[in-house]
Amino acid sequence: MAALPFLKLKANARSRVLHGHPWVFGNEVEALLPPEHDGAVVECRDRTGRMIGTGVYNSKSQIVWRRLSRDRVTLDAAYIQKAVERAVSRRSPEGARRLVWSESDDLPGVVVDQFGDVLVVQVQTLALEQRSAILSDVLAAVLKPAEIIFRNDAPIRRLEGLPVEVHTRSGQPWEPRWIAIEGFDYWLDLQGGQKTGFYLDQRFQHAAVAKYCRGGRVLDAFCNQGAFALHAARAGAAEVLGLDSAEDAIAAARRNAERNQVTAEFTVANVFDWFNAPERAVDALWDVIVLDPPPFAKSKSALEGALRGYKEINLRAVKRLVPGGVLATYTCSHHMQDAELRQVLTEVAADARRKLRVLEWCHQPTDHPVLITMPESEYLRGYIIRAE
Repeated sequence: MAALPFLKLKANARSRVLHGHPWVFGNEVEALLPPEHDGAVVECRDRTGRMIGTGVYNSKSQIVWRRLSRDRVTLDAAYIQKAVERAVSRRSPEGARRLVWSESDDLPGVVVDQFGDVLVVQVQTLALEQRSAILSDVLAAVLKPAEIIFRNDAPIRRLEGLPVEVHTRSGQPWEPRWIAIEGFDYWLDLQGGQKTGFYLDQRFQHAAVAKYCRGGRVLDAFCNQGAFALHAARAGAAEVLGLDSAEDAIAAARRNAERNQVTAEFTVANVFDWFNAPERAVDALWDVIVLDPPPFAKSKSALEGALRGYKEINLRAVKRLVPGGVLATYTCSHHMQDAELRQVLTEVAADARRKLRVLEWCHQPTDHPVLITMPESEYLRGYIIRAE
């Protein structure tokens, strides 16, 4: 293999890449490479000149280098196919699932979710965008889907200097339809819905919470398409209410409940305002409350304000639980680590003057694999707690 261009770390840089992290930021290198190398595979070396690995380069991004391998590799069709095949081999062959999870599967910036015979792909790095036709061909050859939908509409693409767009491999629009996930049918718009169309990372938590719901009053806050509520209703909950501020999400939840023949009520509401409304003071208490909000901490600088938001909403929820009631609470921001979430719940317990006992620790499923050296690959965590 011919010699590759290389980046060299600053002598005083305390770069995490030296300890296994796959990223290098622009302020960690002595000099950037010319823009003609954007999207190319280049080496990264430490201050002594020792090679750290080969990775993809983009001078337009704050993350200028993302490691592919500690060895010298070429980002060609053979590499992409081997990476996809390895990723698929690590997954369960059943049901809706995440097939590729970015750096965790050696394809930086690539996410692939499978819904039956349809793949939904997000590409968020320049190098893989330049090779998206190869990626599409590899996915078609390895998995033989009926369609591949490229959901390249995430705002993060702009940080890589990439356009925002959505298209299918066939060039034909993909119409919404019913798709089975963990025993329920959901009306999914995979081409126009949120993210890749459904939050697959929570699909096992729906059943985990449902086993506490039989005979009780259940509140599903930030319900999105109503998955927690549907599982609770089928598990035998006496009453189920789902809340979400998005009218289209509530409409979808109602349609899903009707399709699956379960009884649940859904209301458009700002969850914070709903908890703070004066009538809550005289409302009946709940046996189970689920809090699954969108990420409050979308950046490290937003963490302090996010912690206040998580504390407020969890405190409101705990105060609305019957004695012995169950709270299932989640955060989907990698900036909020378990220590921060636990501290929030510690403060909630003190302020509510209630003893909170952990029933279950919650985490993203194994098809969203976590790299030990990359905290950003771990983002979903939560607790199922009993409030004495």
